[in-house]
Amino acid sequence: MLTLPLELANLIVAFALLFSKPVFKHAQVLLVGALLAPGKRTVTSALRVMGLSNDAHFQNYHRVLNRALWSSLAASRILLSLLVAAFAPKGVLVMGIDDTIERRRGDQIKAKGIYRDPVRSSHSHMVKASGLRWLSLMLLVEIPWAGRCWALPFLTALCPSERYHKERGRSHQKLTERARQMLLLVKRWLPERELVVTADSSFAALELLWAVRSSVTVVTRLRSDAALYEAAPQRKCGTRGRPRKKGKRLPTLKQVAADPTTRWQSVSVRGWYGEGARVVELVSGTCVWYHTAMPAVPIRWVLVRDHLGKFDTQTLLSTKLEVEPQQILEWFVLRWTVEVTFEEVRAHLGVETQRQWSEKAIARTTPCLLGLYSLTALLAAGLLKQQVVPIRRAAWYAKQSATFSDTIALVRRYLWSHQHFQMSQISSDMIKVPRSLVERLTDALCYAA
Repeated sequence: MLTLPLELANLIVAFALLFSKPVFKHAQVLLVGALLAPGKRTVTSALRVMGLSNDAHFQNYHRVLNRALWSSLAASRILLSLLVAAFAPKGVLVMGIDDTIERRRGDQIKAKGIYRDPVRSSHSHMVKASGLRWLSLMLLVEIPWAGRCWALPFLTALCPSERYHKERGRSHQKLTERARQMLLLVKRWLPERELVVTADSSFAALELLWAVRSSVTVVTRLRSDAALYEAAPQRKCGTRGRPRKKGKRLPTLKQVAADPTTRWQSVSVRGWYGEGARVVELVSGTCVWYHTAMPAVPIRWVLVRDHLGKFDTQTLLSTKLEVEPQQILEWFVLRWTVEVTFEEVRAHLGVETQRQWSEKAIARTTPCLLGLYSLTALLAAGLLKQQVVPIRRAAWYAKQSATFSDTIALVRRYLWSHQHFQMSQISSDMIKVPRSLVERLTDALCYAA
């Protein structure tokens, strides 16, 4: 019978109502096993690290993912509430949304498709990858022991390929349609909080911005040649026909950036892609973004240029017109932490090493591993009330602040010590081991990828 440490038990008890009692016991084993297991995050590797490789009823643990009745959507809501209470109890909630490709092959995996690989592709060369597309929504919060913002996943949805829907006679949902559903859902979960969502240019779609403009503030990139207009003039009484959507056409942002009469303002932006503060130049304005047969969306645009010339001029937009341009840029800069999280879950939590093939297990496993990233941060926050996080350093690597590898090592060390290094009576099965060796072995195991 698995006995959980008090800190972990207090954390996951909030999820107990989602499962029946037998399923919850098996889910706890998989949770601790996924945290402790190095390498692949399969059910069998989790059972091995938990000492259950000889359990004849191993299929019960597989059924937690491929058959048991529990709602991953309800689990996402509980996880979000825990994250907000721990890291962002007040103020504006800043979130990031992005998609990632889980490279998977196999005839049994029906939802896979062929997509552009954003990591290996460039502007001049496109690389395609076969796999599953996931859309993840993450809470962007400052982590005290890390000294920077982390992106903590709490809601991840599978976005099957167009072929998958066509074979089943269903209408295909684009990425922006999935994003609209997720953003409006989170707003229903947190109706009293102000939400800001940062995204890349894939989500700069008029239909999406129009659908969520009254519920969520969206900050994303904007095309430099987008058609911008003045606001529609006030409609006169007795005028026939449909109301106007837009006013006079304005110059494109590319023209504004090239205009020598444009007045730029120098500002210092905090946390510039992990480099600390950075001085850039801004110019901003409000307008209506419109395209034929599309809704007209009022936006605030921001042009960003580097006086040192290290990056090209960028164009951003915000669906909330009252926000200061500097705040818009600082929100958008936080988006890079989403990419960091995608890399960390592959390196330390075994994303892309799963081997499930049933549709229900596939739809649950990757969101659970991404959610495990957030659970690790929550557990570490509870542990660090009593101690500081040990940072792994070396003579050739003078690391100043803690990273996720240090955080998961702290959690692993705590779980291992709770299960295996407690004081017990002397028996013939016990042997004496030098403390230095135990520490070296524990350190190597905790940092295994």
